[in-house]
Formats: sequence, C-alpha cells, structure tokens
Amino acid sequence: MGKVSKRVASINYMKENQVMFACPICSTEMSISDDGHVSCQQSHSFDIAKQGYVNFMTKPLNTMYSKSLFESRKEIMCSGLYDEIQQAIAKIIGDHCYTILDTGCGEGSHLDRICNQLKQEVVAVGIDISKEGIVAAAKNYEQKIWCVGDLANSPFQEKSFDVILNILSPANYDEFNRILKPGGRVIKVVPQSNYLNEVRKLAFADSEKEQYSNEQTVKRFKEQYTNVTQERVTYSIPLEENLVPKLLEMTPLGWHIESIQDIRLDEITIDLDILVGTASLNL
Repeated sequence: MGKVSKRVASINYMKENQVMFACPICSTEMSISDDGHVSCQQSHSFDIAKQGYVNFMTKPLNTMYSKSLFESRKEIMCSGLYDEIQQAIAKIIGDHCYTILDTGCGEGSHLDRICNQLKQEVVAVGIDISKEGIVAAAKNYEQKIWCVGDLANSPFQEKSFDVILNILSPANYDEFNRILKPGGRVIKVVPQSNYLNEVRKLAFADSEKEQYSNEQTVKRFKEQYTNVTQERVTYSIPLEENLVPKLLEMTPLGWHIESIQDIRLDEITIDLDILVGTASLNL
C-alpha cells in the first residue's frame, strides 16, 4: 500500500486527537469526519486543506507576514542560529510532557526542532494567525497538527496542553490559562537587551529605541504564574553573508532598514530570556 497523502495523514492524526478541539465560534466539542470536515454540535464546520492544515479563522485576516518571510525564517532556523535556545527549551520540557502547543508558531521550525530533541512522543500543535506560515509548516513538517487561528477565539478545549510555547510572540494569558492543564507550564521566550543588537543599532541608531528592556513583559508574566524561573541564554554567532538579508527580512527590527541588501554583518548576538511559569493546580 502506497503512502497516504498529507491531507489523509492529517485527517487520521487529528481524528486520534479530536478530544482537544472546541469550536472557535460556539465552544462546543468538535469531531473530525473521514473526509476531513471538522464540525461541532452546532454544525459549524471547517475543512482540512490538501496541504494538511485546518483554517479555524472565523473571518479573513490579512497580515504583514509573506511567504518569502517564512522561507527566510526557515533558512535561518536551519542555519543553527537558534539551536542553543531550542536545546534549552527541550531540556526544560523534559520527559513528562505529552501535549505541546506552540502559539505564534510561524512556519513551524521552532516546534519541530524542539520536538526532535525530546525522548518521548508528543502531540505537537502549532497555531498562527498567518495562513502563509501555517501552509509552510504543513508543507515541511508532518505528524503535527497545524492550525490557522486566533488565540482570542482558539479552537481548543479547556485543559488540553501540558506545555504552551510562546516564542518571541504576543501572549494571551487568559487563553493560555484556559487551555493549560493544571500544573502545566508556559514557556515564553522574550528578547533581552542585546538581542540582535547589531541590527537594532542599524535600525534605530541614536534614538531611544536603540536601547531595549524587557522589564514590563517579564513583570506581567510573573503576575500570571507561580514558581516562575528566568534563564538568560546569550551568545554571538558568525553569520554567513547570504543569511544577512534573510535575517533582516524575518525580524521586525530589519523592517526599519531601507536597503537590506547593502547591509554586512559578520556576526549576530542572540540574547534571550526563557521564562517558565506553572499554572495553578486549581485551574
């Protein structure tokens, strides 16, 4: 028997895990049919696309994130630039986690590379408002669930995830707390003061934005969770010439530079805080 299509594989995998889904419109339970319809008790329906993802958006949304941006992001991830961060996150997740949601997952590289370092099998789900990002994720990474969706109306049941990843992306703590299992963890990655400092200096030279502090973001996180730990991971890494325009395209810092093709950077600084918070056991 030949290999099944991505759509059929995704249908089968989502059927195995349909208990975690709730309708983003009415919040009732959802079921997945053999022909790829994801429907709820109130007959709201979404379809699994041929690429193997499902679009749970309740209305169209245009974002500034292009197909080209996500292609550049994947190349940067594959270059190893974020390997130390991904290794640190995988170590934090450890051996006793079986469901992971990556919020703002983009084209899926962080989630895939983190899961590849875990010893156990996990159900890994990525969600992003950008359809372009999710299409790329579904194209490149199988045996995961990829969703276009908005965390303000997310397609997940309460208490579904052991770990929620929030890597360099906006947070929705009310929703995190709703879908996190009691005692589950949120792992949030935020920039530290020297993150991509070489790019920041080019983008915001001699302005107040040349300096960055994550103090308010960290404070808000600590207000949400108990037993918060904060680990700083910082290093400088050589940057190949062909990767410079790709890095500048994928980061919002680079969007403030007019002619990215003329920029030369020999190395780049990664400087990030990994925040880990535990959900209350009384959720």
